[in-house]
Amino acid sequence: MSVIVFGSANADLVFPVPQLPAPGVTVLGEGVRSFPGGKGANQAVAAARDGAQTAFAGCVGRDAFAAVATQGLRDAGVDLSRLLVVDQPTGCAAICVDPAGRNQIAVAPGANLAARAAQIEDAALHPGLVLLLQMEVPPEEIAALVARAKARGARVVLNLAPPGELPEVTLRALDLLVLNEHEAAVLAGRLGCAAAAPALRGALGVDVAVTMGEAGTVAATAQGEVAVPAFPVVPVDTTGAGDCWCGVLCAGLDRGLPLRDAMRRASAAASIAVTRPGAASAMPVAAETDALLG
Repeated sequence: MSVIVFGSANADLVFPVPQLPAPGVTVLGEGVRSFPGGKGANQAVAAARDGAQTAFAGCVGRDAFAAVATQGLRDAGVDLSRLLVVDQPTGCAAICVDPAGRNQIAVAPGANLAARAAQIEDAALHPGLVLLLQMEVPPEEIAALVARAKARGARVVLNLAPPGELPEVTLRALDLLVLNEHEAAVLAGRLGCAAAAPALRGALGVDVAVTMGEAGTVAATAQGEVAVPAFPVVPVDTTGAGDCWCGVLCAGLDRGLPLRDAMRRASAAASIAVTRPGAASAMPVAAETDALLG
């Protein structure tokens, strides 16, 4: 059993600010810190720290930011044999974080746009695999990889973040679609349905989980709804919360947990992550999540 993540790797530049800047307003912060990030890399780190045998496929550039972008993956022991170095700048994110942990993020994708489905060989796509994808790499490559993975029996989880467009046939091929409330609203607008997990499942015919921050998570499956409450915490930085949730969810599914149990574990891990600065660097190890779950 294993998890492969196909996605982005970024260098995150985090600016703590007294308040998030409004359009046309300059806000002076207290400094800047650099962290490994990118939705794909964050999710791979989360899965690996939770104990899953994890590999990452993506691209970085030949610049100083590449070492920042991949440090979390290396520290977590993620297999990087499918990571390519290309002649484009490493992806970079500028993240403003206010004292309540809320954030604003701008991303320059750079080398992430060079990621190709062919980086994951057919032999790696098998029924014992959980394949996790997001939307910070080319959508046509996501669609191609989903088709290949499903043809070979892999379990495919897509985090539709950011909420880019994919062919409906690709969405219908998924085993699980994960969205936050904003992403659910965007997709619902395209499909002409309500932005709730049951309505989205009805429109697509696949299991759907909608994460709602402090309100918890609701999933709609063929067996009915699954609701998991959030763990109450005082957040410091919510940047990697959704990525932590997705990575730990897939680690749980990989080890055979039922969806409800995997969701609860993911929620516990995410609640730990938001109490720390950074994204990949904030992901908890399995023992921390075990302790919170009791």
